[in-house]
Amino acid sequence: MRGMAMIEYKGYRATVDFDGEARVFYGEVIDLNDVITFQGESVKELEQAFHDSVDDYLEFCKERGEKPEKPFSGKFVVRVSPALHRAITLRAAERKESINTYVNDVLEEAVEAEQKQITSSQT
Repeated sequence: MRGMAMIEYKGYRATVDFDGEARVFYGEVIDLNDVITFQGESVKELEQAFHDSVDDYLEFCKERGEKPEKPFSGKFVVRVSPALHRAITLRAAERKESINTYVNDVLEEAVEAEQKQITSSQT
């Protein structure tokens, strides 16, 4: 295996790796406080174990009357300097947008530009 891989199921993403000594693929769902792990001796077995683990987690939460954790809520806290906070507020006002809309747009543009740069450097 060429390093760690990622897989996704029902909106949950997991890292996957291979333990050569134990000769087993293993993985863990990321971006959650709850721990969801799985393993398999083949890729097919690993994928099935991943799906089963996520489904078991969702069923367990349902049985307990709890909401399952979602990997990304769309909210996160970022600390910035007062000067940057002021500049963001002014730029948002100039564009007649909320700070949230402005920051979302700027971050989206930055991530897209970085992804294009990564993609073009790989070709």
